[in-house]
Amino acid sequence: DLTPEIRMSYEDMCKNVLPPYKAGETVATVVFNHYDQFDAQFIKVLNERAQNGDADSQAVLGALAEEQQKRVNAATMALKEVLAQGEPMRMEGSIVKLAKEGRIDEPFLLLLEANAEQAKAAGATGPAELMTRLRKRAMQEKDKQSATREIKLLRQLLRESNSSEREKLLTDAFTPKEALIVPGTAANAAKAIDGEAPEQEKPMPEVPPPDFINCCKAVLLNFGNLNIDEERGDLATQIKLIASEAEVVATRIYGQGMTAKEQQDRAWKEQTTSIFDLETLEIEAERRGEVAPWANPDANDDLIPGFGPDGKMQIGGT
Repeated sequence: DLTPEIRMSYEDMCKNVLPPYKAGETVATVVFNHYDQFDAQFIKVLNERAQNGDADSQAVLGALAEEQQKRVNAATMALKEVLAQGEPMRMEGSIVKLAKEGRIDEPFLLLLEANAEQAKAAGATGPAELMTRLRKRAMQEKDKQSATREIKLLRQLLRESNSSEREKLLTDAFTPKEALIVPGTAANAAKAIDGEAPEQEKPMPEVPPPDFINCCKAVLLNFGNLNIDEERGDLATQIKLIASEAEVVATRIYGQGMTAKEQQDRAWKEQTTSIFDLETLEIEAERRGEVAPWANPDANDDLIPGFGPDGKMQIGGT
């Protein structure tokens, strides 16, 4: 059942998909642009509004049904293209092609999963394993097309239900690695001419912890209400768990947060301050009941679920 809290949590989404629209927008284009944010709870909210006589909500639901059917039809055609290749390796090659064309979406992945489940239920082990293999490859290729490494990592972590496996993914992503290629800077070119060894780039992680934490915050802000796994909770719950695990892994790799004096000394010495160190210091200050000198205790607007008034991640029940 819908509670007042649930209805309130979807108010912003209702404003995004219901009229009035901007110039050039239609109900169909709005639904298309926000399609990934229509979860089961939000559809319940729109259905309730429609049953209470809201014609705009009814129009959005109609446009959503049409968009869903379009995507299912497109996914069906895409799967037929893949299976027409005949051999498993050629099928995977076809999936790579679909990913580059931007044709792998949630309906396509769900269709592969449904086919795998049907084959398994019918006792067809071979076809079931093939569909599972193709779905795994499709998810991997979709990740490769993601805009940033942070998003790719977050998608991998959200799909992994085992905490030990998530820890391995985070450790690999956060651990600094030596650059395989020496940067071709003018300074290094000059050194090469003089017969000197070029400067190596400082080892860097594939995904810096501050960038990943900021990525988690952004996804929470835009998609926190989405319910993608009934057993593991809504997206906000899963991301907050992942963010906590990320903090533990990053602390193990980079050490505990520095004291205020150590942070000041480093700032003077290096003329720079790590976002992650600042965040760690703020968390430690909160645990002591204090406020970090750069934090603003009065900034209470636009809070993100799971984060305090200063916009920093809450960890350990703080």
